[in-house]
Amino acid sequence: MRFFACEKSPSSRGLLSWYDKNYHQLKSLNPNLNLLLRTTEDANPAITTELDFTTDDLLRYMLQTSKFLNPNNTPAHDRISAAHAYLQTDWVTLRRERWSSPGFDPDRPFLEETDPDWRCDPKIAGDLELYLHLRDAKDEQMRVCRSGPEEEWTKAENALLMCQRVDLWCAGEKEVDAAVKHLYSLGKRFNCVQVDMPRYIEEFYPGAADI
Repeated sequence: MRFFACEKSPSSRGLLSWYDKNYHQLKSLNPNLNLLLRTTEDANPAITTELDFTTDDLLRYMLQTSKFLNPNNTPAHDRISAAHAYLQTDWVTLRRERWSSPGFDPDRPFLEETDPDWRCDPKIAGDLELYLHLRDAKDEQMRVCRSGPEEEWTKAENALLMCQRVDLWCAGEKEVDAAVKHLYSLGKRFNCVQVDMPRYIEEFYPGAADI
């Protein structure tokens, strides 16, 4: 968490007071949580954090807040349907089927440049039929989701990122305390603090031939 304040401004008094009183206890209870205080002249008092939002989180946010709109402010049913379909993507099957053709990776970098006709190979096309169907479907769904007018997608991204910040102009210690708890709860929900390692290898990348 980053705390921003102006040491000379009364508007930052509540934030600085809360920080001085609670830093040591909060740090002792959360030793891995970085708590950084940044002070500068005329700074707007605020607390920010960094949340690991995913594409799925953005789509759910856009659906919940009715961001998919046509220029006349009616619901954009094509993009709404595409968003719902993308959220139903079977990622486990997609990752597994990627390796269905032995010795071939359809997502290899620069594949389209080095072998542009690889889809014409009957064996590869047969082995990867399900994978290509799932991948092409989710790519088309994402294309539709991002096709909104007036930078709809970018504006939604920026709006979601603003959830990482709480402005605290002239706020008291109670408001600062509530803001810290709010951002901390969001962090526990969206940030993967402990890596959940798979019980078996899901993806294999061939190494050097001479090893």
